[in-house]
Amino acid sequence: MPRPASAAIRRKGFRLYGFTFTVAAMATTDIEASQRTAARVVGICYLVAMATAVLGFAIRGAMIVPGDGAATAASILASETLFRIGILSDVFTFIVDIVLIAALYVVLQPVNRDFAMLAAFWRLMETALLLVATLNGFAVLRILTGTELDGVVEAEMLHAQARMTLNAYGDGYRVGFAFLGLGSALFSYLWLKSRYVPRSLAWLGVVSSLLLAACNLAAIVWPGVARATGLAYMMPLGVFEIGMGLWLLFRGLKPPVVATP
Repeated sequence: MPRPASAAIRRKGFRLYGFTFTVAAMATTDIEASQRTAARVVGICYLVAMATAVLGFAIRGAMIVPGDGAATAASILASETLFRIGILSDVFTFIVDIVLIAALYVVLQPVNRDFAMLAAFWRLMETALLLVATLNGFAVLRILTGTELDGVVEAEMLHAQARMTLNAYGDGYRVGFAFLGLGSALFSYLWLKSRYVPRSLAWLGVVSSLLLAACNLAAIVWPGVARATGLAYMMPLGVFEIGMGLWLLFRGLKPPVVATP
């Protein structure tokens, strides 16, 4: 009958062309207290980061008028403090993301340390790229509110420059989200292998993360992909992160179960 797994190394042998090969594999491991604590941290971070990221996107989206640089500039100037709150929300998201990545590594490194480290590096690269992209927000404010270009550059040119800087903002996020998709897909694969969470939830993470990576990588070559999909391709990953956050926060890790020999 099934029983909770304990730490054990199982060795399986097989013969090939007269030779006997022995493969050592860790079937399952006990869940340590540090993993359970880190899992709760992951759950909290998923939910907090989702909330602050959505806030930042919502603020920027409300101020940007597609195809109209003058209207976008006027909207930002009329709500400069709100625009800065959006930047702060993004920065706070990145701070939470670093804690999230560290906690994910603690939970999943017993499953496969090399894959967990690679996934963590991809997610850290994502965070670094998004942080650099966010600096464009300050550049937009300097263009629109600074005095350096007064009397030198016409208002229409300033508006166009601010609009181009906002486009660079979006391009940086696109590259960062490609790394987000890759790192999240690999972490989700480790969730799938670990059986710490429902397999359906882990599969949702794998598929939605690969979708995010594929769409953002495709948009680099074919920009029309981004215009055609909007933010729809991000929604499955959002559902996964909210679902994973709630599961880990309220249910925690479930011990793997193996059949009794």
